[in-house]
Amino acid sequence: MSAIMGLGLFEYSVVLAFVVAGILPYISAVRGGTSVALATILSLLLVSFVQFSNSMILGVPIQLGFLGWPLEVFGSIPSISSSPFESYRMFTSAWMHGSWTHVLGNILVIGLVGIPLEQRMGGKRWMAVYFIGLLGGNIAWILTHPNSSIPTVGASGAVFGILGAYMACWPSDRVEFPVLFFIRPWPIWVIALVYVGFEVWVMNDQQYLAGSSVAHMAHIGGFLLSYTFARSIAKGGPHLIEGSIDDEGRHSEGRIPDLGIDPWKLQGMVLEGPAARVLEKLKTEGDEVETRRAWLEELSEHVLCPTCEGEIICITENGRTWIECGVSSKHLRWP
Repeated sequence: MSAIMGLGLFEYSVVLAFVVAGILPYISAVRGGTSVALATILSLLLVSFVQFSNSMILGVPIQLGFLGWPLEVFGSIPSISSSPFESYRMFTSAWMHGSWTHVLGNILVIGLVGIPLEQRMGGKRWMAVYFIGLLGGNIAWILTHPNSSIPTVGASGAVFGILGAYMACWPSDRVEFPVLFFIRPWPIWVIALVYVGFEVWVMNDQQYLAGSSVAHMAHIGGFLLSYTFARSIAKGGPHLIEGSIDDEGRHSEGRIPDLGIDPWKLQGMVLEGPAARVLEKLKTEGDEVETRRAWLEELSEHVLCPTCEGEIICITENGRTWIECGVSSKHLRWP
């Protein structure tokens, strides 16, 4: 019998709180047509607030955390994973975390890397690679630790899946990210190399590994599985995959990314006047380096950020030109 079946009335009320906290951000995102990556961040935060709350409910003291029953009920436990009654753990484990440091570390990557990836592939495809990474992490951990009875929790497998998917599809994209204590726009392949390289180094350092409670193999599993399937999932999405060939036989290189769906349309906004005319010119004539740069520079003078309505700036670097929000590149970086 599944552990969740043995819970009492109070525990079921906490489970209901977990479910509501986890699902509401996605319902809001679907109804409002907003970012599912941001919804994922909010979902993880809300569930963590419930998990780590220390308060009184109806006069009953609760203290949920690393040693609490939620990890035993929702965490992935390899030794019982073969039971169909425990299959739900493959998904619920991603919403449980061992500490605030654990969950905030995952949210950092989703915010800095996951949001730009969603702009590239769209919300539905993004959720697909997120869950593939989650499954890859759990499967890798179960296969390498089949007899373990210790609950494994966290969204790290899914987070590494995001890195793997971005690496597979648009490795030359640059995002602002803290790497080796330097915060600057790094190519995705550099970020992925540092993260995965660290995991490989740790798994080969038996002395370090012996004192670690981190499921490093789950990270590698999430990265590899999403990397494997990402290009198939991203095909036909808003942006042409780097190195692929479009329907007209044009080769997609890192310096001339496909425009796809413009960010204003994704936010349900309709540009008018000069902005609409320049955007149309960009879409019809911006397939060469110089013409794209010219139209992007002009477009930046007529539009505002669709997220915060801040000023738009045009940037050219290493032969590529793009526009981004002057307040934060996380709001807009296109194409």
